[in-house]
Amino acid sequence: MIELLLEAERALTMGRVERAEQLYRQVADADPRNSIAVVGLARVALERRDDLGSYLLARRALAIDPENDAARRLATRMEEVLATRGEPVADPMPVAVADATPAEASEPTASPETRSRRSLLDRLRGR
Repeated sequence: MIELLLEAERALTMGRVERAEQLYRQVADADPRNSIAVVGLARVALERRDDLGSYLLARRALAIDPENDAARRLATRMEEVLATRGEPVADPMPVAVADATPAEASEPTASPETRSRRSLLDRLRGR
């Protein structure tokens, strides 16, 4: 995994955003609890000027690892950017939802708000 993360970092540094995303996603798919890969995906979103996506991914990385300083800095910065534009940045993905499985995300008994949050989680996971 380390080799893939290093290759992804090099790709992102060289402006090869698609390759970086592919590698970070490969790591995140193999290990969904890898907050470094999720921060990498947040940085890819930032490169693509997807501020909300970057914020949500940084928050997801923090849900995985609350001690991840890179995720904290990125989430804080993106929250400031979004707030400056007047976009809502309330906690969109509590830890319990971040840990939901795809099967739980489609439960018919879940509230519309919960299903919406879970579908967002699926989008972040690339599903």
